[in-house]
Order: sequence, then C-alpha cells, then structure tokens
Amino acid sequence: MLSWTIVRTPPTGFKQFAPYIVALIELKSGVKMAGQLVDCNILKLKSGVKVKAVLRKVRESSKEGIIPYGIKFKIK
Repeated sequence: MLSWTIVRTPPTGFKQFAPYIVALIELKSGVKMAGQLVDCNILKLKSGVKVKAVLRKVRESSKEGIIPYGIKFKIK
C-alpha cells in the first residue's frame, strides 16, 4: 500500500459506509490502482504495509436480483 485516505463525506449511495478507507495499492506487476481497504484498524495504517485482495459483497441486492461482488483489499 502506497498511500490512503479516509472518506468521511462520501458521495450519494455510499453514506451508510462512511467512514471508509480508499488506498493506493501497487500490485506485484507494478500496476497501481485505487481500492477500498477493509477490516483494518485505522491506527495501524502505514505506507509500505502489505495487503491482499479479497472478494466482498458490494450490495445486498440489485434491481435484477443479483448480489454483486467486487475486489477490496485487506492488510496481510
């Protein structure tokens, strides 16, 4: 993890998740991407900490009845 920010005033549709952490992640391939960091203690965040990708539910349901999942990140 290269850097992070804590979102305290989220956009419409994400207010129930605030505050949440968005981190800049560097993958082994060197690609950099932004992703949500989950299941972590905010006080333990520091640059350079190793993270792993995890599959998480994004919403409970959608108009089509499909439960969408997505990739988030967790400290190793």
